[in-house]
Amino acid sequence: MPIYKIRGVDVDFPYEAYDCQLVYMEKVIQALQEKSNALLESPTGTGKTLCLLCATLAWRKSLGGFSTCRSERSGCHMGSKLSDGPLSQSEPSNLPTIIYASRTHSQLRQVIQELKRTNYRPKMVVLGSREQLCIHEEVSLLRGRTQTNACHSLCKKRTKRYCSHFPRVAEFMKENPDLGDEPIDIEELVNIGKSCGPCPYYVSRELHKVADIMFAPYNYLIERGNRKSLSVRWNDSILIFDEAHNLESLCADAASFDLSSWILTACISEAKNCIDLAIARRDKSNDKSCNPDDFAILRALLLKLEKRIAEVPIESKDLGFTKPGPYIYELLADLNITYKTATMLIGTIEEAALLLEEGANVADNEGPRKMKGIVCRLESMGDILKLIFRDGSTSHAGYYRFHVQEVEASDTAAFKGKASRTLSWWCFNPGLAMDSFSQLGVGSIILTSGTLSPMDSFAHEFKLEFPIRLENPHVISANQIWVGVVPSGPSGYAFNSSYRSRDLVEYKLELGNAIVNFARIVPDGLLVFFPSYYLMDQCIGCWKNMNPTNLTNSSTVWERICKYKQPVVEPRQSSLFPLAIDDFMTKLKDSSTSGAVFFAVCRGKVSEGLDFADHAGRAVVVTGMPFAPRTDPKVRLKREYLDQHTQSNQIGSKVLTGEEWYSQQASRAVNQAVGRVIRHRHDYGAIIFCDERFAYPSRQSQISLWIQPHIKGYSKFGEVVFTLTRFFRDGATRGPTKLELTGSEDHGNANRLKTAQSLDKLRLEKFIAPLVHLGIFFECKVKRNLCLFSTFPLSF
Repeated sequence: MPIYKIRGVDVDFPYEAYDCQLVYMEKVIQALQEKSNALLESPTGTGKTLCLLCATLAWRKSLGGFSTCRSERSGCHMGSKLSDGPLSQSEPSNLPTIIYASRTHSQLRQVIQELKRTNYRPKMVVLGSREQLCIHEEVSLLRGRTQTNACHSLCKKRTKRYCSHFPRVAEFMKENPDLGDEPIDIEELVNIGKSCGPCPYYVSRELHKVADIMFAPYNYLIERGNRKSLSVRWNDSILIFDEAHNLESLCADAASFDLSSWILTACISEAKNCIDLAIARRDKSNDKSCNPDDFAILRALLLKLEKRIAEVPIESKDLGFTKPGPYIYELLADLNITYKTATMLIGTIEEAALLLEEGANVADNEGPRKMKGIVCRLESMGDILKLIFRDGSTSHAGYYRFHVQEVEASDTAAFKGKASRTLSWWCFNPGLAMDSFSQLGVGSIILTSGTLSPMDSFAHEFKLEFPIRLENPHVISANQIWVGVVPSGPSGYAFNSSYRSRDLVEYKLELGNAIVNFARIVPDGLLVFFPSYYLMDQCIGCWKNMNPTNLTNSSTVWERICKYKQPVVEPRQSSLFPLAIDDFMTKLKDSSTSGAVFFAVCRGKVSEGLDFADHAGRAVVVTGMPFAPRTDPKVRLKREYLDQHTQSNQIGSKVLTGEEWYSQQASRAVNQAVGRVIRHRHDYGAIIFCDERFAYPSRQSQISLWIQPHIKGYSKFGEVVFTLTRFFRDGATRGPTKLELTGSEDHGNANRLKTAQSLDKLRLEKFIAPLVHLGIFFECKVKRNLCLFSTFPLSF
């Protein structure tokens, strides 16, 4: 493997590195050497993850050896027979710990695969929840807090049904000091637990204390409770947030809460159940460990809170009731809930959770007890109190807004005649989480993603300095990408998805006719992104139900789309999404058709983390700017918050206005959507912006930097059809033809890619051939409801 000297550090890289990869690794090492924070954007397919691992581990290795057992015992490899020597896990070193975070375990799984490609073998561990790691036959079936409580209960030695896996952890760790020397994923750790007996969850918890690099989901770092449970030497540690394009909202959401009427009602009911259980336990066995009076006080306070929320004056359903963040202390003080009493209430809630769990698992007279999972809503109330009274301080409340709004009542609430309301305490400073890391003495924070642009909001929102920034180019050539702004459709009607025109039939039909043409020109997979579910539903409904002509036997827009591509529509329900993906892949592989089209929504699941490589995504169409609804209370208050802070800031200091934030959030959603189409070094595809606003220089400046040089505006739809057809005709000999849709990220090296085959060319010829004989034709809707075909000469 080649070794590159970067800023005095020898970086062992598994392949010949591209120039953009060397630049990326240089920025990583610079941030680590200077103990600076960095914002690093590198498009998917440029090997971002591999570069990040190699550069970080090379720098760490330059400071001292890794905490592996290689120097003590040769031949230590995971997967071999477990060693039986007396060695114990080594003591943690004083060298910096690397914490690598991503959004999901599936993404972390891909990172571990990239680590296996390198020559670096640090002591490592992947942290997971009990849902991923528990192997107890009953506890593993539970979820959430119920599972945690059951685990704690069965790990206590006084419990008759003591978990057999927990006590095996210490001995296993002592006998296997090599654990973590080779990259090991969660699935492999679970398999070790099942075959050898130790609890994988507690094995990972022990291993992370001595690991050189730790992999974890975001919530392990962002949520205060999870972070406090980690035994990490934070001083000078390195925090890496991969796929960080949504980190702002995740940090803010982790510090916020929404308390709905139905949750509060459930908490009151649970408190009543606790009173009854405590009384029954006292009367039956004289067990006074739980005082029913404590639960009675809790229930009374919750009833008062419910009444107080119901009495909040809401003059406008759209605006709700809003106060500054500190108002929540005023409301709670009226209920005699202060920091001191909240601490006691939290203790009572923890007792209640255990009591409810034990009450649900009462032994059955007819046989052995079977553990039952229950959801304890009271625990969410405990989390709310911890958030409000964190650290005994109220200073953080200035970053919040208190809001109460009417919501659509459930059937039960409506039947009882009660208004359904939600009390929200929204944090508008994502920097609270990052500030905690600064207080812990973290050395460097690196935020990286394939789509960070526009970057300014990150620095402003997190209230951190990011002196090191990078917007990397792609490793592809100019002939592998087509990017066009299409301001109008086949008949010349302007594309603009703003509220002024999006509901007009003319706009929806014009957009549909344009997509008919794209479906005919683009081979295989076509992705069409709408600004919202509302607009997607409106357009598809129009295309299905409106006959565009008065001619006999004329087809609807939807029927003409289906003539060229089999459609799949992104569902609103997350549970249905895997079925939609399977449907898309099945239709894409159907040789009797010309591919499939996936209608999706910006900020939806299709736009996040999925790899539409090669045939799965030959083009992406963005039908408009995905601005969040201005009337949404959270959006409105966020803008007001930023504008107020803009006015209070000193003249000359950098600020982010509410309008700038609003615009940048929409642009970032666009960048995330268009990032689906070019996924590796030999991929190729088209990006089609169907909104005249994308022609504005201010809008194009917020598109990812690697895309900007390729953007071209077209005044006539015929030019779009002409150049797009030629692009895909030439693309028949460009790249690989594998049909692929995974959550993985290719590191961009040609050594791992399949060579091109003739299948791509054959598929293109199947539906481009009619276009190239006499000229290009496209369908358009003109006055008098006639569908015409326009032609113009075409030279190849």
